[in-house]
Amino acid sequence: MKELSLNILDIAENSLKAGATQVEILLTEKGNTLTIEINDNGCGMSEKTLENVINPFYTTRTTRKVGLGIPFFKEAAEKTGGSFEITSVESQVDKENCGTKVKTLFYTDSIDFTPIGDIISTITTLIHGSPDVDFVFKHKKNGGEVSLDTREIKAVLGDDIPLNSIEVIEFIRTSLKAEYNSL
Repeated sequence: MKELSLNILDIAENSLKAGATQVEILLTEKGNTLTIEINDNGCGMSEKTLENVINPFYTTRTTRKVGLGIPFFKEAAEKTGGSFEITSVESQVDKENCGTKVKTLFYTDSIDFTPIGDIISTITTLIHGSPDVDFVFKHKKNGGEVSLDTREIKAVLGDDIPLNSIEVIEFIRTSLKAEYNSL
């Protein structure tokens, strides 16, 4: 993929398909490194699925025979000299602590580093498509932080105004842009 934000979108969509009610997207830039973590509380994966998930020719989908999102994300990190980790706990094993955690480390000074891209559009697209899911987004860089927690927005809006209304999505987009501009 041409932007890491598209990898993030793909993996977060996997979280939604797994029934997650909360998805955390955490980016931390420090020196010449970028760490990206995507954590969810979805149904998790079996050990067999977890072992195979990095294989591009393995998928649980019935519509096509390949699953490229996670293998591409892993490859993008490793091409920079970085790393990839994925852990998962199935809901059948532990209902309270189920879900999947993906963590990547990128070296941003590598010639093979893929730019982050339009992360604001990724976050707003996820919220627009799944307004009932709680999204937590944090991007730490340059000693500052851009953050968003949809639970806080829902608390202010109440039940009458959905998160996916055009006005709310535009407010979120504008707020994130302003936070990024202040870094």
